[in-house]
Parts: sequence; structure tokens; C-alpha cells
Amino acid sequence: MTIPTEHPYDFDPTYGLGLDELRAIRPPQAPAHFDDFWSARYVEALGVTPQPQLDKSELSHPNWHVQDIVYTSTDDFRIGGWLLLPREGTIRRGLVVGHGYGGRDQPDFDIPVKETAVLFPCFRGLSRSSRPPISSDPAWHVLNDIDKLRSYILGGCVEDLWVAISVLTELYPQLEGRIGYGGISFGGGIGALAIPFDRRIDRGHLVVPTFGNMPLWLTLPTTGSAHSVQNYRKTHEGVLDTLSLFDAATAATRIQVPMLLAVARFDPVVAPPCQFSVANALPTSNDHETVMLDAGHFDYPGCEEQQALLTEKVRQFFRAT
Repeated sequence: MTIPTEHPYDFDPTYGLGLDELRAIRPPQAPAHFDDFWSARYVEALGVTPQPQLDKSELSHPNWHVQDIVYTSTDDFRIGGWLLLPREGTIRRGLVVGHGYGGRDQPDFDIPVKETAVLFPCFRGLSRSSRPPISSDPAWHVLNDIDKLRSYILGGCVEDLWVAISVLTELYPQLEGRIGYGGISFGGGIGALAIPFDRRIDRGHLVVPTFGNMPLWLTLPTTGSAHSVQNYRKTHEGVLDTLSLFDAATAATRIQVPMLLAVARFDPVVAPPCQFSVANALPTSNDHETVMLDAGHFDYPGCEEQQALLTEKVRQFFRAT
């Protein structure tokens, strides 16, 4: 591996940790009511009637039928996105794909899956799901209602994912039990929180996931959304009590389905110790694989080669069988 040594940051995006040290990091202990908190929210999300509305998209692609989609999530929040359907073959699997904190302008047409209905929702407050007064700026979005445990924005985003699964099972009942999730960065953290409580998700792929190990996330220097929360914490000491319930690493200890994770040794946006906390938290008795990247959220020599190898693993992981 060739970890970048030159960068424009005033901190070390490796945090001075070697691979053995990263692999030794463990998630924090869960709050006593962690499972009850998320299980109750999942039951609520299951009770939502999403009423998906589909329209032909202005986008087109030779391999995919592209449809615009809108559905209703919890709190009557309207979620927009795209649904890709294969032009060839039958629909044998489902996949929900989350996005990073930059949102999403269009679906990923290069996603390496076949015979799969792929739903690309935009999480509440972002891109096609923007709604005032929620800011689409990550630095402000991550703070939205952070002082209100029940309405904190991250919880709503997890519910948006669960309702997206409901949308796919409503549109294609034959996919029940054959729906996966993939998410990067922000979407990776949301996925880690959502997957253990939704038995309808049969496997997950998370890339450089955030929100792992909140005690570290709140202290390590970064250019990502954690920086905003760190500043907020200076005048709101109790924020860790809230964020301990939104810890992706704590949630990952409860994941019971096969997982493919990609974590980076160098990352200025999502600190590698937080990423590794999620990967290390996965129960060792299950079918998991962790792929090491030289860097995340940063261009580096060999990036294309590593991404090509990861893409092939994703192709095999989500293959329709």
C-alpha cells in the first residue's frame, strides 16, 4: 500500500496509526437503551405507507430504464430519487444505494449489478429531498435538531433507508429477502445504523463509513461533518449523550448479515480510526470482508486500480443468484 505523504491539511489524516493499531480499535459500549431506541423507530418506519410515485426520467442510459421516484417517509417527509431497472434480464435482486454528504445529482449508472432493481433515494434535507429550513450544507445538516433526540436528522435518514426497503418490496414483492444496501461515507454510516435492525436487508456494502466511534469522532481533527459537531460541542457538552445513540460502530456489533467494507488508512474527511471502528465491530462469526484502501476522500496514485478491484468484489457480492 502507498499511503499519501503530501497533502494540504494542517493535521495528519493517518492520525499516526499503523494498520495493527487501527485493527485493534474497538467500538464504545452501547447505551443501555440503544436497541430499544432503534427497534421502536424501525417499527414506526414499517408502519409508513410510502405511496411511491414513478415517472419517466429525463435521464437515459443504454443499460437501464430510468425512472424518477418520490415516496413518503416518516414524519410525512417526501423523499425523491431514482429507480433503475435493467433493460435486459429479469429482476432477481433489489438494492438501495445511499450517497455521501455531498448529496446526489443522478444515479450511478456504472453500478456493477445485473438483474437488479436499484433505488437511489436522497436522504431527507439533501438533493432531491431538500426541504427548508433544513440546510443541504453538511456542516449545518449534521446539526439539524441535534438537541432533540427524537427528531435529530440522522435518525430520520435511517428511517428513509428503511422506508426505501418498503418501497422496493411494495413494487416488487418477489424481492423480499433479496434486497441489499450500499453506501459511502455519510451513506455508509447511515447504513451501519440501519442494517442491524432491518431483517429485510440481506447484505451490505459500506465504503469509508462515518459516524463510527463517536468519542473519537468528536475529538479527531477533520474537514468533514464531525468538525461542525466538534465546534457545536464546545458550548453544548451533552451532545455525546445524544450521539452515543447514533454510533455506527456500536450498531455494527449487531449486524448479522454478510458485509463488504472498504476502509482507508488516510482520510481527511472521515477519520480512519472511526472507519476501522465500524469494520472491527462486525461479529467475526459472520461472512464479512474488509478491503483496505490507501486513502479516502482524496486522489492518490493507484486509486483507479484499487477502485477497480473493489468494483469487482461488489459485482460478486451483489450478484443475482
